[in-house]
Amino acid sequence: MKAISLKERLTALVNFFPQRRIVVVGDLVADQFLYGEISRVSREAPVMILRHERTETVPGGAANCAANLAALGARAALIGVVGQDQAGQALVLRLRDMGVDCRGVVRAPQQRTATKVRILAGQAHSMRQQVIRVDYESAPLTDDGIRAQLATRLNENIATADAVIVSDYNYGVAGAEIAKTLRGIKAAGRVPVLVDSRFRLLDFVGLTSATPNEDEVEQVLGRRIGDTAALEAAAKEMRARLGFQALLVTRGNQGMTLAELGREPEHFPAVGSREAVDVTGAGDTVIATYALALALGASYTDAAHLANHAGGIVVMKRGTAVVTAQELLASLKEMPD
Repeated sequence: MKAISLKERLTALVNFFPQRRIVVVGDLVADQFLYGEISRVSREAPVMILRHERTETVPGGAANCAANLAALGARAALIGVVGQDQAGQALVLRLRDMGVDCRGVVRAPQQRTATKVRILAGQAHSMRQQVIRVDYESAPLTDDGIRAQLATRLNENIATADAVIVSDYNYGVAGAEIAKTLRGIKAAGRVPVLVDSRFRLLDFVGLTSATPNEDEVEQVLGRRIGDTAALEAAAKEMRARLGFQALLVTRGNQGMTLAELGREPEHFPAVGSREAVDVTGAGDTVIATYALALALGASYTDAAHLANHAGGIVVMKRGTAVVTAQELLASLKEMPD
C-alpha cells in the first residue's frame, strides 16, 4: 500500500477544518487603520495635513486569532471583554460578520476596549504608508465579577470544544481563575490547550503547547540564543520547564523550531519569501492553524508544517490579516509530492 505523503496529509487536514470548533479566550484588541491623503503642509507646524479617507476596524489580539480560525473554515467561539464604546461595538460587529461566535464576549462599561490606531498616509494614487501608531490602552482587568463571568462562559463552551487557545496580551482576561480552569481541562485529557502569551508564559504551566517567538524564549530564560545548538537547548529546556508536550518556536524568516517531548528538535525553513511585508498578527495566524491541526489529531510535526505555511502567507499581507483555507491549500499545492 502506498504511504500517504506529507502533502496529502496536510491537505486532508485543511479539508477537515470545518469539522472542528475551537474556543479562544483572551484579550481582545481593536486594530484600527485610518487612511488619509496628504493634502498639504500645515501653516501651524511643519507637519502634514491628511484628508481623511476612511477608517477600518479589524480584529486584533485574541480576536484576530478567532478571525483566523473562522477564515480557515472552523467554528470559532470567543471569550473576552470589550468596553461599551465605539471601538468595542465595531470590533464585535466585524467578528460576527466573519462568522465568529461572540456570545462569550462580556461588555463591561467600566472597561475601555484596547485600541491600536495606525495612521496611514500617502499622495493621491500612491500606496498608503504607516506614519504613526496611537495606542488607547485598556486598564488591566481587576473586576472579580467580570472574571467570574468569563470563567463561567469558558466552562459553558468546553463541552463542545475540540481545542482551547489562550491568547494573552497582558490585559488580565487570562488571569489565575482562567488558568486554573485550563489546567483542569488539560488534566482531564479531553482537548489540547494551547497558549500564546507575550509576557506571562510561565503563568500557564501544565498546558499542552505554546508558540512563543525566539525573543520571548530569550526573555523567559534570561539569556541570548546564539546559534542552532543553543536554540535547540533553549527550546527543550523551556518545554520541560513549562511541562508542555511540545513547544513551537517561531523565528521570522528563519522559520520555526519544534521541541516535542521524547524527540529531538525539528527545524522548519520559512515558506515563501524571506522578506516579510508585515508581521502584524502573524502569531495569531500561526497558533490558530497549529491548534486546528492538533484538534484533528495531527502530529505536532504535521501541525507545525501547516502553521509554517500559514505564517508564510500572512506575513505577505499588509496590516492585521487572516489566512483562508483556500490560500493554505494553494500553498500546499506548491509542495513537492
